[in-house]
Amino acid sequence: MRTTQQPAYVLHSRPWRETSLLLEAFTHDFGRVGLVARGVRSARARLPRSALEPLQALRVDWSGRGELRTLTAVEPEGSALVLHGDRLLSAMYVNELLVRLTARDDANPDLFERYATLLGDLAAASSLAWSLRRFERDLLAAIGYALQLETDAEGGAIEATRAYDYLPEHGPVAAGGTARGVRVRGSALLALVVDAEPPATEDLASLRRLMRALIATHVGERGLQSWRVFAERFRS
Repeated sequence: MRTTQQPAYVLHSRPWRETSLLLEAFTHDFGRVGLVARGVRSARARLPRSALEPLQALRVDWSGRGELRTLTAVEPEGSALVLHGDRLLSAMYVNELLVRLTARDDANPDLFERYATLLGDLAAASSLAWSLRRFERDLLAAIGYALQLETDAEGGAIEATRAYDYLPEHGPVAAGGTARGVRVRGSALLALVVDAEPPATEDLASLRRLMRALIATHVGERGLQSWRVFAERFRS
């Protein structure tokens, strides 16, 4: 089977054998796919290794079936996105999310377009945290775990001024004396509904804790490497 001119981004790469790379690519029509880029680490490489860096929009060709296909051609589309510091770390975090949370060969063109939009947002956004929270919301919805944001666990409308405990298995419940789940104000949940301007600092902090708790239920006990990198950066 041969696929040509597929819009794609490389999410992750690692060396394979002496001269090749194993790639996790996110594509428009096929979702996440595993590709072998043969010989790209050799002096006489036929494919340009420089094009296989993350954050570069590509058109790729491949052949084969199964878990790993063979990359046969790659063509950059436009200039590679150049990010630094927290913006680059944020992009690498999102790439890790896609590798860990999406299934191979599960096509989701809307999520692909959302990812492309996010990369532009990370280059220009005044609030990286808000850009990330909204993408996490959309990613969880795309894989079948949409957040419950407008009603509580009993079906009542979320009130902006009220505090809730968000339980991953139930959704938001009215907060009591002892916190269960993640404590979050209704205003924070409603901000995610309307895609409004970044909410208050307190609400952004609670949404970060909420998203981390929800994502942790899907990635397992070892969590994400990005979380450890962010923690080290914060301590330093």
